[in-house]
Amino acid sequence: MSFRMDIGIDLGTASVLVYIKDKGIIINEPSVVAIDINTNKILEVGEEARKMLGRTPGNIVAIRPLRDGVISDFDITEKMLKYFIKKAVGNSIVKPRVIICVPSGVTEVEKRAVLEASINAGAKKTYLIEEPVAAAIGAGLDITKPSGHMIIDMGGGTTDIAVISLGGIVVSRSIKIAGDKCDEAIVRYVRKKYNVMIGLRSAEDIKINIGTAFPAEEEKFMEVRGRNLVTGLPVNLTISSSDILESLEETITSIADAVHSVLEKTPPELAADISEKGIVMTGGGCLIYGMDKLIEKRTGLNVTIADDAISCVAKGTGQSLEHMDVLKDSLLTDNIKTNYGSF
Repeated sequence: MSFRMDIGIDLGTASVLVYIKDKGIIINEPSVVAIDINTNKILEVGEEARKMLGRTPGNIVAIRPLRDGVISDFDITEKMLKYFIKKAVGNSIVKPRVIICVPSGVTEVEKRAVLEASINAGAKKTYLIEEPVAAAIGAGLDITKPSGHMIIDMGGGTTDIAVISLGGIVVSRSIKIAGDKCDEAIVRYVRKKYNVMIGLRSAEDIKINIGTAFPAEEEKFMEVRGRNLVTGLPVNLTISSSDILESLEETITSIADAVHSVLEKTPPELAADISEKGIVMTGGGCLIYGMDKLIEKRTGLNVTIADDAISCVAKGTGQSLEHMDVLKDSLLTDNIKTNYGSF
C-alpha cells in the first residue's frame, strides 16, 4: 500500500486550484496574500485576503504574487504554495509529489522559479505541465492520437492557444492578455467616459455579470459604486453591457488575432482535423458572453466551451498524475526535472 500523495496545482494569476488524486478539486481560492509589512507576517491567504484588496491600512498589503501567468514575487508565492500544500495534505508526514501547470510561453528561468518555489514549499518532487495540454486533458480530449485538437485557455493573466497532437504541442502562442487585462480595460473606459474611478474588484464584478464580447440580443445594466474624479465624492453609476462591449473591444480583438496567427502556422493535415472538430475553449475568461461567437466569426470554425471551463486546467493537471509513466516524455519538462527527481 502506498501512502504517497500526488497533488496537481493550477497556479493561476487569479486563482489557485488544487487537485488530489482520487479526491478531485479540493481547493479553489484566489491567489492573493495579505501580509503585514512591519512584521513580514502573512495574515490571510486566498478568499479572505481577496476581500482586503484595496481596503487595507498602511501596514497591511494585499498582494497578488503572480502576474501575467508567472511569479512576480518569489517569496510570497513560496509562502502561498506552502499554505495551500499544507491545507491539501493536512498533517501527513509524507511529502507529496506535485505537478504544476505553467503557460506555454514561459522561459527556463520562470520554470525554474516555479520548481524551486514548490520544492521549498514542501513538495518531495515537482514536475511541470504546459497549460494547454492540461486544459485539453481536463476538457476530455483524447490528445494521444495522431489527430489535431485546438485549445484556447483564457485565464486571468495569460491566454494560451495551442494545437495538440500525439500528446504534444505542435503550434502554440501564449499572450499576456486575458481576464485581468479585461478588468483594467473596464476601469479605463469608465474613467474616460464617466469621469468615475472604480476598483479592479468592481470591474471584475461588472465583467462577470454583464460583460460581453459580442453584441447581445438583450441589453443588461448594473449599478456600480465609484469616486467622481471631478468632485472627489462617492457616486453610484449605471453601466450597460454595450459600454462593456466597447471597453473590451481592443482586448478581445488581440485574442482573436492570436488565434488567427496560430491557425496560420498549423500544418494542413492538422488544420483539416481542427476544421472538422472545431475549437475548444477553457478558462474563466471564455465565460464572458459571446467569446465563443467572436472566435467563430473570426475563424469560421465551430467553437465549444468546455464543461466546467474554470476547472479544466486543474482537472487535467490532476489527471496527468494518474498517467505519469505515459506522459513523462512528452508532457513534462525534461530539461529541468532531472534536478528535482525522476519518476
